[in-house]
Amino acid sequence: MEQVLSSADLIPPAVSSVRVHELTPAREKEWDRFVGEQPNGSFFHLTGWKHVIEKTFGYQPRYSYAERNGTITGIAPLFYVSNWLVGRCLISVPLAAYGGVCEADEESGCRLTENLREQATSSGIDYLELRHRGGGLLPGFHQNPLYVNFTTTLSANPEENFKRLPRDTRYMIRKAEKAGLRASHGLEQLDVFYELFAQSMQRHGTPVFPRTLFENLRETFGNKLDLLMIYRGSQAVSGVLSFFFRDAILPYYAGAGPDAPRLAANNFMYWELMKKAAQDGFRTFDFGRSKKHTGSYAFKSQWNMNVNTLDYQVFLVKRKTVPNFSPANPKFEFATRAWRHLPLWLTKQLGPRVVRWIP
Repeated sequence: MEQVLSSADLIPPAVSSVRVHELTPAREKEWDRFVGEQPNGSFFHLTGWKHVIEKTFGYQPRYSYAERNGTITGIAPLFYVSNWLVGRCLISVPLAAYGGVCEADEESGCRLTENLREQATSSGIDYLELRHRGGGLLPGFHQNPLYVNFTTTLSANPEENFKRLPRDTRYMIRKAEKAGLRASHGLEQLDVFYELFAQSMQRHGTPVFPRTLFENLRETFGNKLDLLMIYRGSQAVSGVLSFFFRDAILPYYAGAGPDAPRLAANNFMYWELMKKAAQDGFRTFDFGRSKKHTGSYAFKSQWNMNVNTLDYQVFLVKRKTVPNFSPANPKFEFATRAWRHLPLWLTKQLGPRVVRWIP
């Protein structure tokens, strides 16, 4: 039997016909179907993301949904995370660009949000974080305006997409083509990709994710993934793992070797991804999130895309200020510099243990 969460009593039954329940396996297909139908639904709201994060990192899921007359009208994916770095917190959702409440109507959204706030308060945690893509600031929450996302519409005609790119970006793509780079799609290249990914994370001074993350993504999502590798001859130069959701492609995890900048491999890689996505019928290229004033932000700014600030927000319980655990935080500057100087083999051993602290 489904367990009704205590916050369902916050609005009297006479006033509201919406009830809030914990997610059970029996309703997961209905949950995913709902996510696919909602404008504010995302790849990260799917229950597959829940299974991947729980299996890879051991965070505790607390997924809830709103229903009216037996039909799901809103969903709220959530994880409980606790460690010495972030404290005790509830996050919707870890390792994701987007998250938070996804609702079909205002009443369902309000009920779910109230439920999340009650969970946060009654649990005595430090804070609750919702990674909303849009929708504005909710009452009682504090804005965390550090991240933006980049998107563009894809034409079915590759020439039109190419003409929309800035001149300098087109020049870099042609430079890569002249260098003889070639593209190869396929998840069977995961071993090669992970090596480049680990190298990139080391150069950025960031702990690398465990290889099991990518294995679990492949096992869970299968044909909703694309792995594109760029080669010069037989040498892998760069690669990107992308997600499919509705008519959008979202390049999410990328890795590059030391020769990639000289060969303009990343410019070539993303252009090849855009071409293939347009040919396959995708009409939105979602370049994902980046923190303002970073190298990633600067690179994505060169692609003539729409830029929107993400409505990340935090409900403070015990904590007094909005947290910032990003590697770009000046407080972590020494650790970032030190990580860059560790041997690659050591970062691949230590990284998966450390990265669990930064959801």
